[in-house]
Amino acid sequence: MLEAFDFVLFGGAGDLALRKLIPGLFRAHRNGELPEGTRIVPTLRNAEMVLEYKNKVREAAQKHLNANEFNADAWASFAEILFPIFVDIAKKDEKWDQMAQLLNSGNNRQRVFYLSTPPSVFSVCCQHLHECNLITKTSRVVVEKPLGYDAKTAEEINSQIAKYFAESAIFRIDHYLGKESVQNLLALRFANGIFEHLWDARTIDNVQITISETVGLEGRASFYDGAGALRDMVQNHILQLLCLVAMESPTKMTADRIRAEKLKVLESLRPLTGNTVRFNAVRGQYVAGDLNGTTVPGYLDELGAPSNTETFTAIRVHIDNSRWANVPFYLRTGKRMKQRFAEIVIEYKDVAHRVFPESAGTTTPNRLVIRLQPEECIKIIMTSKNLGKHEMSLSPVVLNLNLADAYKDYFSDAYKRLMLDAAANDPSLFIHRAEVDAAWAWIDPIIEAWQRPENKPHGYMAGSWGPIASAQLLASDGRSWFNIDELAAGESH
Repeated sequence: MLEAFDFVLFGGAGDLALRKLIPGLFRAHRNGELPEGTRIVPTLRNAEMVLEYKNKVREAAQKHLNANEFNADAWASFAEILFPIFVDIAKKDEKWDQMAQLLNSGNNRQRVFYLSTPPSVFSVCCQHLHECNLITKTSRVVVEKPLGYDAKTAEEINSQIAKYFAESAIFRIDHYLGKESVQNLLALRFANGIFEHLWDARTIDNVQITISETVGLEGRASFYDGAGALRDMVQNHILQLLCLVAMESPTKMTADRIRAEKLKVLESLRPLTGNTVRFNAVRGQYVAGDLNGTTVPGYLDELGAPSNTETFTAIRVHIDNSRWANVPFYLRTGKRMKQRFAEIVIEYKDVAHRVFPESAGTTTPNRLVIRLQPEECIKIIMTSKNLGKHEMSLSPVVLNLNLADAYKDYFSDAYKRLMLDAAANDPSLFIHRAEVDAAWAWIDPIIEAWQRPENKPHGYMAGSWGPIASAQLLASDGRSWFNIDELAAGESH
């Protein structure tokens, strides 16, 4: 049972805190999920912000919560457990002592320190917590991505945090793992014989994982240009989804055993180095184009400077183990794409023997589509007789499980789930240090190859599905990217 805790939110007035973290904590409070006595302690960069903070976060909550979620009475009681304080993270002064006095008045309740800050201050923040004797036996620290820009910097950050917190107390967050549809992937695989026995190279032709965004830089220019799509999305979000799709069944659903199976997948990824990168990975950068009827500028126009940073990447991946031998995994992410969605597509092999005449039409591969956003649903695409025709005519039909329809009170808030898991000391959906190391070990050679002058990004129009080379990557295997929204029109991309 979850006990009362102090939730110290460093960067309490930052964009993430206002858009996701405070609204998520309010949902938990409104739903009765925060134990009595819990306190939320946002840290702010100047004293003036403390006086305005509760009004500021109230306005943000009303903006970012869904319709009918905000309740004035619930907010009034939530505001009573907010204790904003002024703390300069980089400067050890009397403000830290004041925070210590506040936390030490909490009857030794457990503490969760959420570092919603740049990684450059992780170390000094942990150091100050240590020097103020604020890290207790039940304290935990939650750190946001990005954890470094390569294996070396990630190792440095992890080592700095490890000086003050044991690995079991470090919660590296990836909000995609908190989505209910992602967690449901484990139930889908390991609690249903119909899928578990159809989840290997004997039956699956290929797997596609896509995170497609319609936004551009959106105020993240300095960070994004130093990172790019490979570091920002593939190294963490997409590789974590890949692990959940490809991992073996753990003997029990415990954090250690789930993490162990995910790590085996990362260590089984076929390396991409040197020239093999050119044949298996595509990088792109959007130029001006039409997006939903609006002309949007190109990446360089938004950035205001020359750059070879990729805003799109597509990679063909192989997992060298017996379950996935010769099954390609296609990973794709990009900004300024035609649609916003995140999904996993499991495409099955065709039937071994065709019994219907050519006049019946061609068959569509069976697919299991797990949509993560914007809606969260599971779809199965299968071939059926067209009931509107007398003669035998084959056509694809879609079986749809919309989680919002199946569970009437269902609403997925990944950050809320993960914050409560951290408070409950449940690391199942967080990333172990070994996973971070293995992911960077695979990503770094791709980054190195892309530094060569001949490997400049391909241009693609904003509002498109990425560069032509992305489609060619799959076409060279006799395959194409799948989009369920275009299935009815008989299109692919």
